[in-house]
Amino acid sequence: MAQNEVVAVGEVMALLLAPAGVPLGEAAGYEQGHAGAESNVAVGLARLGHQVAFVSRLGDDRLGRRIRRDLRGEGIDVGALVLDPTAPTGLLLRDGLGHGISVDYHRAGSAATRLQPADLPLEAIRGARVLHLTGITAAISASACETVLTAARAAREAGVTVTVDPNVRMRLASAERWREIVEQLTDLADVLLIGADDAASVGIDDPIAWAHGRGVATVVLKDGARGATESHRNGRTWRQPALPVPHVVDPVGAGDAFAAGWLSAWLRGLEPDRRLAEAAAVAACVVGTRGDVPGLPDPATRDRLLAGSQEVAR
Repeated sequence: MAQNEVVAVGEVMALLLAPAGVPLGEAAGYEQGHAGAESNVAVGLARLGHQVAFVSRLGDDRLGRRIRRDLRGEGIDVGALVLDPTAPTGLLLRDGLGHGISVDYHRAGSAATRLQPADLPLEAIRGARVLHLTGITAAISASACETVLTAARAAREAGVTVTVDPNVRMRLASAERWREIVEQLTDLADVLLIGADDAASVGIDDPIAWAHGRGVATVVLKDGARGATESHRNGRTWRQPALPVPHVVDPVGAGDAFAAGWLSAWLRGLEPDRRLAEAAAVAACVVGTRGDVPGLPDPATRDRLLAGSQEVAR
């Protein structure tokens, strides 16, 4: 693998998205794409001009080969994205109704659940600036969890910044298991990007103080429409309101987009207030389109939105 700024390790699944306004299961056809917390961040960073590698397992099937091709087309290094002939590509189906979103997952026994430490490109991880992880992959299987923890330990030993977004999904594990995962990953993180709702779901009342108390240098608290806060262990904090979006089309993927925007700004050495502003802009782009990745912007689109343009040209 070539040297990359960022290595993301995680799960990516094929996405079948029902037409707007049609309940899941009633659609006559679906839009096909891909989705996954870590892969969404990888695509977001690649579109913002960064060199990114994505590490995972996909089935050696039609869906897996298409996803691998699509990620390569985004400019992502897929040299450590294994096509497994013995397990299928994971699949999720969802709708986007105005009163809520329904999601069906088909990931049990998928290739991603077979991730193992031997799949890790350790030299590439040690040579990166950032390793990005989420709790989702740690929750899908014991071997995937050990893979995530092994990657984090290798990065920390090499002085590589480890960024973690817990991305709690209660359908994957119990609250007790999720609390354990969040604690394990937080203890290995240099930067924790955590949603306020994720923290509350595992019983963390003050996630900023909690994470700093476990040694995390930088905590970014994502709080949806209420904005975001960046806190450093020295006590300094910065706050950013959410950018107004005239019409929210699809909120799914906003947290991953925020993470990509924040990481891009961090990689470019920008100050905390600018990091938060760029993260909010990238998230605003995503919620205005259907699907997890179609709305992820290029730098020019992000900058037009930050400059106050009400009409973002695409």
